[in-house]
Amino acid sequence: MKKIVLFSALLLVIIIACKSGNNTPKNNITINLEAKSNSKVEGTATFTERNGEVVLEAKISGLTPGVHAIHIHEKSDCSSADAASAGGHWNPTFKKHGKFGEGEYHKGDIGNFTTDPDGNATVFFKTNEWCIGCGDETKDILNKGLIVHANPDDFETQPTGNAGGRVACAGIIK
Repeated sequence: MKKIVLFSALLLVIIIACKSGNNTPKNNITINLEAKSNSKVEGTATFTERNGEVVLEAKISGLTPGVHAIHIHEKSDCSSADAASAGGHWNPTFKKHGKFGEGEYHKGDIGNFTTDPDGNATVFFKTNEWCIGCGDETKDILNKGLIVHANPDDFETQPTGNAGGRVACAGIIK
């Protein structure tokens, strides 16, 4: 009888652990932003995948006060001084540039954010249109680049949104 009770208790613990595991991140990547184009921009970005959604949280400093664009670009290559080595916006579904979630847009068209008066900002973005390392070429952000731009995205100019120079870059790599 004691063995059955012990086995039942152990089984209950395993079931509870498995159910609570659904809330733990499937994937988590933290990357460091590198200053580009003679800027002083720095920061970190964390991508966390949980329950079919990816959350981006970036903490950025050294920007000029105001509105800036942030996008995912085609390549994780930040080797050039102006980050042009990261290629264009990540656009695996071959859509026009635009505002994420409205009409046509690139999968990398995250959008704009505003700094505080000291040039610091936190960016928060969540979507079910991305994954981390899932292998689906239309969703997988792994081995892409995260770019912070000098200006805001106008959501119209093709294919870049007229967001200006690339002031920070980081490869989304494990």
